[in-house]
Amino acid sequence: MLKILVVIVNFRTPELTIGSLQSLHLEMKSVDADVEVAIVDCASGDQSVERIKSCIDDFNSDGRFQILPLSHNNGFAYANNAAIGLAMNSSSMPDYFWLLNPDTIVKPGALVELLQFLTNHPQVGIVGSRLEGEDGKPQRSAFRFPSLLGELENGTRFRPVSRLLSRWIVAPPVRDEPFCADWVAGASMLVRREVLTEVGLLDDGYFMYYEEVDFCLRARKAAWDCWYVPSSRVVHFVGQSSGVTDLTKPGKPLPKYWFDSRRRYFQKNHGRFYALGVQITWAIAYLTWRLRRRVQRKPNLDPPNLLSDSFRWVFWPLLTGR
Repeated sequence: MLKILVVIVNFRTPELTIGSLQSLHLEMKSVDADVEVAIVDCASGDQSVERIKSCIDDFNSDGRFQILPLSHNNGFAYANNAAIGLAMNSSSMPDYFWLLNPDTIVKPGALVELLQFLTNHPQVGIVGSRLEGEDGKPQRSAFRFPSLLGELENGTRFRPVSRLLSRWIVAPPVRDEPFCADWVAGASMLVRREVLTEVGLLDDGYFMYYEEVDFCLRARKAAWDCWYVPSSRVVHFVGQSSGVTDLTKPGKPLPKYWFDSRRRYFQKNHGRFYALGVQITWAIAYLTWRLRRRVQRKPNLDPPNLLSDSFRWVFWPLLTGR
């Protein structure tokens, strides 16, 4: 029988994690596979471990749910790797690894659809779900790799430019059919064991963000395809596990680790000078957007200090090599 390990990382969001686990427990009953769940707690220090353990005790008679408390919070990739690494070194290594955010609710058939797709497509190494809000509205969760032209489009935010650079838009419109994407959101991502064996674990040099982009790029270089499977549906409470992209709390600056991850991705995969070019291109494009926004009196929905923080934590370290 196939073996699947589900990995959920918790940091001070026990209620979200419990909701995700409850929906997952129902889904596990419909899957013809041996499914185990590892909940990794990143030294929350807020009774998360006790509260989650109390919840899973109600349906953990077969011992398929385990809590792995860490002594330090070293980031999302590090926490996932803690569980994946243990499983990879065990005598009964899982066939698949499902990375699932704590701020998700698994809808019926979500895991079944992902597993069926990988079973039917042996050349595919990674699959991602359709993420959606509580109202069923889809979220963009299948993407293209970031690039200089993609950052130009992202910074400019001008429809004629977007049409011209449509092939490089990082977050294309949501589609209703499966398709081969460059990368899929790590909020719900099923990975073959062979991919991890070939390309290694997530890069824990990323504290949070860009780690799944980097992983999918490494998989692509190893000739593994990544697909978006919209028949697998997962409710995603955007940003509520990290607090970074939480749409209910506008006006919050992006944290330094977001910029560090962005810089690391471009520098690691494309080199320092390309990363500098990306940052300069984005900054110029973004300045044109800010000017046009003022002239047209459009609302400012960007995080505070986006340009100055980007200069401080991306451009300047790249320029100085620090």
